Amino acid sequence: MSNQKQQKPTLTGQRFKTRKRDEKERFDPTQFQESVVQGLNQTGTDLEAVAKFLDFSGAKLDYRRYAETLFDILVAGGMLAPGGALSDDMTRTNFCLFTAPEDVKTMRAYAQVFNKLIRRYKYLEKGFEEEIKKLLLFLNGFSESERNKLAMLTGILLANGNLSASILSSLFNDNLVKEGLSPAFAVKLFKSWISERDINSVAASLRKVGMDNRLIELFPLNKRSYDHFSKYFTDAGLKELSDFARNQQSLGARKELQKELQEQMSQGVSFKEIIAYGKEEIKKSSISEQMMIGIVWTSVMSLVEWNKKEELVTEQAIKQLKQHSPLLKAFTTQDLSELTLLLRVQDYCYDNIHFMKAFQKIVLLLYKVEVVSEEAILKWYTEAHLAKGKSVFLEQMKKFVEWLKNAEEGESETL
Repeated sequence: MSNQKQQKPTLTGQRFKTRKRDEKERFDPTQFQESVVQGLNQTGTDLEAVAKFLDFSGAKLDYRRYAETLFDILVAGGMLAPGGALSDDMTRTNFCLFTAPEDVKTMRAYAQVFNKLIRRYKYLEKGFEEEIKKLLLFLNGFSESERNKLAMLTGILLANGNLSASILSSLFNDNLVKEGLSPAFAVKLFKSWISERDINSVAASLRKVGMDNRLIELFPLNKRSYDHFSKYFTDAGLKELSDFARNQQSLGARKELQKELQEQMSQGVSFKEIIAYGKEEIKKSSISEQMMIGIVWTSVMSLVEWNKKEELVTEQAIKQLKQHSPLLKAFTTQDLSELTLLLRVQDYCYDNIHFMKAFQKIVLLLYKVEVVSEEAILKWYTEAHLAKGKSVFLEQMKKFVEWLKNAEEGESETL
């Protein structure tokens, strides 16, 4: 037998065919753009016809692959180069958002075109939001009229729920902020948005995506104050937006103040020091005593892990409030502050079901330690109580209120 190693056969000159489905199609939007532009040129300014054309064309054209190209054409008339300029070597149409009349009626009609398109082809939803974010970054490349139309359209789309308010993050771009384009664009956008809905709808949408406290970032650092924000938008006719931002600032300050008070209490800082800190905050932050007593109440009640049994939670509450009564007394020097505290107690006992039966005992304690007066209790009982748990709490307080009234009458007779 031969010891020579047998040579393995080799394959030469063979070609393997790649299946069509494995071939990666080259990205070439030219033909797509020509088809869309041709259709828009034929439909012209008839936006209902445009919507029908887009609906029908989705079956033939690859909207999924060329979504950005599609939206560029509908907004600017052709593909956009980085920065916002139209690409020179591409076919364009004069029938698009940027060439349309600058009025609300037309912008609403365009919003309907986008709405119908995205409802028909749901997979375009994310791409559309990305497109709007991109367009906002390109504001510097557009004319003032184009920016105005884009702002009005965006406001309407936000009002209709076609866009998430998260797209506004593009307006915090340093260059746009520095050049003053962000606040100017925001004025047009919010006017459009609020006119379609109201400030409460706007506020809810902003809160949903954490934008409610970020609007101040529309301005550069040297102008990033709530006074400047308020003046700018009030002068522009958007006082409701200024008021919203002020309320958010106040809410943020209250949260920080409550957090600080809770920390001081849990660390055993003396009541004298805590009271001094609270009084200073009232002066510094222009917080009313009524607001402060609400914060103090919440801070005191947040320190304890409450028992789930009604009879035990009442004992806990009495002990906790008696211990912290000097704090409560320090911030109820006004009649309205006393009433505010009683309303906070009612609200708390209603929202925390284990406290429902503790209400009368808490009020009685506050009366004994001279945090609230009989006048405040009688006013609360007769006219100033909340609707929450009204029948339960008034019934609990009935005997005590009768006792107060009799004591008052007795004093009058003695006099």
